[in-house]
Amino acid sequence: MRKDDFAWLNVPAEVAARRLLGCELVREIGGREIRVRIVETEAYDQGDEASHTFNGRTGRNDAMFKSAGHMYVYFTYGMHHCCNVVCGPEGYGSGVLIRAVEPLEGIEAIEARRGMTGVNVTNGPGKICAALDIDRRYSGHDLAEPPVQLIKKPALPDSAVTTGKRIGISKAVHELRRFYVTNNPYVSKK
Repeated sequence: MRKDDFAWLNVPAEVAARRLLGCELVREIGGREIRVRIVETEAYDQGDEASHTFNGRTGRNDAMFKSAGHMYVYFTYGMHHCCNVVCGPEGYGSGVLIRAVEPLEGIEAIEARRGMTGVNVTNGPGKICAALDIDRRYSGHDLAEPPVQLIKKPALPDSAVTTGKRIGISKAVHELRRFYVTNNPYVSKK
């Protein structure tokens, strides 16, 4: 049954990145449900020199080779965790970085965790993980199961999505593999 849950993500990373916009992440923390909408993503796969999987499978990136619908979490700049939704076929290192989310439920808990209010609570990949208490413990986590779940929502129309270059990378910088909900205030950079 699990394999069918995320068959819709068994597609190339750029297709999955576009499709994840509008979907929701549900996080249980201390018996409380926090719900956020994905509003910005970036696509990565092992054929992409900017991807963590470009040079093959390692202990760090192993989760990206799991079946679609798992989570890959990494630590960057010595201070931030970033989360990805694994996509594509099992064995092919492919995932979608969740760059920004819009809080829907549990905003008070998010703001308390982050020590701030407004769009800055979740308008970046490291901010999302801080707000939702996601770290390397969840790398390889099945997003069909609590305490972090991915909820499929209807695909957004093309008119609601902007495509652009990825942010904060030094390789493959000109590829258009970043997708975001046009005019959403939580998007990290317009």
